[in-house]
Amino acid sequence: MRTEPPAEGFLRHRGLIVASAGGAMAEAGLLTLLAPAARVIAPQVTALPALAAYHDLRWLFAYSQSWLSFSAGLVILLLARSAFDAALLRLAWPRHRQAPPVSAVFWSCAALTMLAWLLLSPAAVLAFGVAVLPFSWPFLAALPIMLGIVLALSHGGALGSWWRRLPPPRTVAWLLASFLVLSAAAAVIAHLGTAAALGVTAAAGLVNARAWYSLAGVASRSRKAAEGPQVVSVSETIWREVARASRLALRGVPVAPLSALLVLAMAVGVTRLIFTGTIKLTGPAGPGGHVGAVVNAAGAAGAASLAGLAGQSRMAGAAVQRARGAVLVVAGFGSTCCDDARDLAAALPGMVVRQFSYQGMNAAGQPLPSGSGADDVPLPQLGDRIAAQLTRLHQRTRTPVDIVAESEGTLGVYAMLVRHPGLPVGSLVLLSPIVEPGQLSYPVPSRQGDGTVSGYALTELNRLIGGMSPYGSKGAQQLISSVSEFGARYFAAVSHSRAMRWLAVIPLADAVTLPVCELPPGAIVVPAFHGGLLGHPAVRQMVGDFLEGEQVSGGGQEQGQMRTAAELLSGAAAAWRMPAVRPVCP
Repeated sequence: MRTEPPAEGFLRHRGLIVASAGGAMAEAGLLTLLAPAARVIAPQVTALPALAAYHDLRWLFAYSQSWLSFSAGLVILLLARSAFDAALLRLAWPRHRQAPPVSAVFWSCAALTMLAWLLLSPAAVLAFGVAVLPFSWPFLAALPIMLGIVLALSHGGALGSWWRRLPPPRTVAWLLASFLVLSAAAAVIAHLGTAAALGVTAAAGLVNARAWYSLAGVASRSRKAAEGPQVVSVSETIWREVARASRLALRGVPVAPLSALLVLAMAVGVTRLIFTGTIKLTGPAGPGGHVGAVVNAAGAAGAASLAGLAGQSRMAGAAVQRARGAVLVVAGFGSTCCDDARDLAAALPGMVVRQFSYQGMNAAGQPLPSGSGADDVPLPQLGDRIAAQLTRLHQRTRTPVDIVAESEGTLGVYAMLVRHPGLPVGSLVLLSPIVEPGQLSYPVPSRQGDGTVSGYALTELNRLIGGMSPYGSKGAQQLISSVSEFGARYFAAVSHSRAMRWLAVIPLADAVTLPVCELPPGAIVVPAFHGGLLGHPAVRQMVGDFLEGEQVSGGGQEQGQMRTAAELLSGAAAAWRMPAVRPVCP
């Protein structure tokens, strides 16, 4: 005998539909006036409790400028979120079943929100770090952490004893469906006008309402089963007895929080295994070495051989009279000097190809071998070092110097171009470029305890990740802090310049951190992860052709499909990044 209401009963919950769709539209309308770029996250305000908690937490981390404002915002948001979730649950409750007391629902939602905020804080800090230093590895780490935690808490708030139970399959399915719908809605909203965006937001809010209805149905059936016997089938009776026996065995054990905590433990374990080389991340182009905020490949291992460095110097000296051009290769964080440019040099006969050393030059003007930790330097200093080594190469070859920069190297090039205008730079190739750095910034925390909560949290997380990595406990702190201070200004100045011939090769994985904008004509998207693009033969050939003066398009229809995929990924990922309060299209 069926005891649950028919599915069409959802349409009779008009109050739930109006509150869910209307609440999402209200936030979208407000953000359209105040921060149009952030309205892609508006539908999340009426999502299931765990997803809605992540929506609120990112606003807290993004724009609380002091510990006092963070604390006040936390209390206000906790009360508002708990009351709103309790109201949505009561509106979603089946009308023919007795609803739990309002106070019980409120405190259950408050407990869920606080637990979700605590467990989701690392993911929110990673999202904040991506807004400061945008590259894809931290985001690709934060997203599964966030999703795993909210799935484990998908039933939270609806039952007084939710913390003692694993989520039912139906609530997991609806939360996963909500995640996909919210991602798709963001991808669409990002490219629509106000009226159409509000319509899509309302549709996403309708899906949220249906998810709430399902959650309330599961909770009401569980509540009724606990109140007394009812007529059910034999198979359902057996299943309920098995579930009841499991709950008795685990009485008092916080199963749901522990399962969510396990997600964090697994993330830390996987990060450690990646740094030790036990797990290797591979793809069309392997990930570059980064320690900014989270998971990355270990980078190029070992120091450059002195014999190789001497050989490169002899090659440059012999070619100085016949050089057709000069190229300075600026590799990314975690790279070593000075072997990475050899493959490119082989593809450019007659050109002098030198690799930039983060360590600097010796008295003879030769780049010093560098390895782990040498590249954690402030951005202005990095720009000055690139300028010095470029000038030295120009003096040796008496020709303009082309630059091939990757990842962190692109940040250094931005700093160099701003701080040293008029340098003899030929053309510019940006591989895995850092686009729109410094979307959010923070003052560096001091010993006196000032600064922001988000800045302090990012510093501590960077220290934790750095301690697990080969680069030491400081990680990339100097780099991150200086990008927070100077990155946006340097990038804005360079992006407005039209005087230089340039090519940008963007890995598809980096689309998750790109601004939701149309890609410029000089950008080529390749199926790869962030970093290591120069080690891929097809990309190296593309770079060589460009430096030889050829027109590089990336391949017709296939490139058009890659660009479309990148723009869709960028819009969908914006739903789970920090809310942007200003337009960020370069």
